[in-house]
Amino acid sequence: MLDRFKHFWQSVMLAPIVNVFVKVGISPDAVTLVGTLGVSAGALVFFPRGELLVGVLVITCFIFSDLIDGAMARATGRTSRFGAFFDSTLDRIADGALFGGLVLYFAGPGDDYLYLCLALYCLVMGAVTSYARAKAESLGMQAQFGIAERADRIVVILLAAGFSGWFDLPWLLEGALWVLALANTETVVRRILMVRKQAMAPSAQGDTA
Repeated sequence: MLDRFKHFWQSVMLAPIVNVFVKVGISPDAVTLVGTLGVSAGALVFFPRGELLVGVLVITCFIFSDLIDGAMARATGRTSRFGAFFDSTLDRIADGALFGGLVLYFAGPGDDYLYLCLALYCLVMGAVTSYARAKAESLGMQAQFGIAERADRIVVILLAAGFSGWFDLPWLLEGALWVLALANTETVVRRILMVRKQAMAPSAQGDTA
């Protein structure tokens, strides 16, 4: 859903940063790495201490690296299969750190076993959501379906965690976890069913005959 705004951010809001980085000679892979380290540090250092707002602010400073590195690669003509692999792999690390930090928060100052389990469920199902699409595409099928794309998951959880920490409203974060748990489940199930439909289509059956 939020991918439709990607072009706006890359071409308007982040273009000056991209131009500076290109002129300085910074590589897209370096931006990817630094962005992942920043997001991971923000989540794993501040969330477990109960400093949700600070963690969200730190993460926000680095989260746009995922748009900057792609724009830099296209501007410099340095797009490559390794770059795409590297970016996707580090995205999984950043996602794991984000929800892992929430797991540690609920194991510590948040002190709630139910939401610890729910945050862990969101972590696992978020990874499965991405894996299902990647595996389907590697098999020549499409699985870009569902309501829980990566950008949507990140925006929802960051807004909920930030406002929850700012206004001391824990129900915002708890509600967001329920929403994401349901959305992730819907997306995974839908992708499985869509891939099954494609795999069992007559043309696909003929290809494997």
